[in-house]
Amino acid sequence: MWNTSQLDPLLRASGYPDGVSIPADGDVNSETGYSPFPGNINQLIFEIGPYLEELTKTGGAIKEFVNPKYKDATKTAFKSSTRLECMMQDYPKTLPPSARVGFTVMDAWLAYAPVKNNPEDAAKVPKGNPYHSATSGEMAIYRSHSLILRKAGVKVDDPVIQAFNGQEVEVWSRVVWKPKWALTFSEVKRKVSGNCSISQRSTMAIKGSNIALEDLALDGALIIGAVDGAEVKVGGSVQNKGWSIENVDYKDTSIPEEIRIRGFRFNKVEQLEKTYTDPGKYSLTP
Repeated sequence: MWNTSQLDPLLRASGYPDGVSIPADGDVNSETGYSPFPGNINQLIFEIGPYLEELTKTGGAIKEFVNPKYKDATKTAFKSSTRLECMMQDYPKTLPPSARVGFTVMDAWLAYAPVKNNPEDAAKVPKGNPYHSATSGEMAIYRSHSLILRKAGVKVDDPVIQAFNGQEVEVWSRVVWKPKWALTFSEVKRKVSGNCSISQRSTMAIKGSNIALEDLALDGALIIGAVDGAEVKVGGSVQNKGWSIENVDYKDTSIPEEIRIRGFRFNKVEQLEKTYTDPGKYSLTP
């Protein structure tokens, strides 16, 4: 697993395997649209026993390096303060050859949506590369939930492309749920049944653990909540004007910063909202 600060200089210095020439600007996307080299997102699982043994032996010392960020190509001024760093994924390098070390690869839509670039820097990212902004990060959540529901059997419309803060992103159905509703895919499948569908312009927020979707056709906005003791079945056709998405200029200081960095806000035109505050069994069928 590589950190870009290590990978890019390596590519420049040694070239690709099998005699393939290295591009002048180091690690670039191939014809697939992605870098041909693996990266990581620092999500690690350690076995406690061997981990404690290794800490006792090494004192937790991991090899350090410096990864400066410069303002421009002249490399005469820092963009931000630089510091000594070490990488968690270097921990296995301290282990003996007999240690079991492995990795699991997941699609980016399921596992990777960092938010670290401001709107101005994100807008400069070359087309086809990830923006890693508040805009792309929020849209990634909607994409992830929509695709999970698709895999659970829900008919979810394809996204549309829209631009916010100079960034073209996929806009999926705005679907979110609290972790108590479903932490695993099996839980999602268990709480979705029949012929469910969600249009691209729809918004849905699920705020309760025992809420089941059964033959639900959503074309608009649905906000459904329930206390832990309430079991709710939601079905039928829910159609209203919903929530529209309005562009926001990040330079407009009259707008709160948390809205400006997203590049958009919701205009809550119309919605169906229901919260069940008492234990019991309920059915919501408009």
